[in-house]
Amino acid sequence: MRDNLIRGFLQDQNGATAIEYALIGSIVSISIIGGLTQISTDLQEKLINVSSYFSPSD
Repeated sequence: MRDNLIRGFLQDQNGATAIEYALIGSIVSISIIGGLTQISTDLQEKLINVSSYFSPSD
């Protein structure tokens, strides 16, 4: 009985699959956050440049 329980636990792959999906999800999330951070910086610079054309000149 106990040997079967231990053998079944060692052969079970469900937990490993869930951990693999969690790792993949975290890598994708970090990549998205990094990409959005770069895009937001570039977009902010472009919008500041465009807004300078609409500000009144002295």
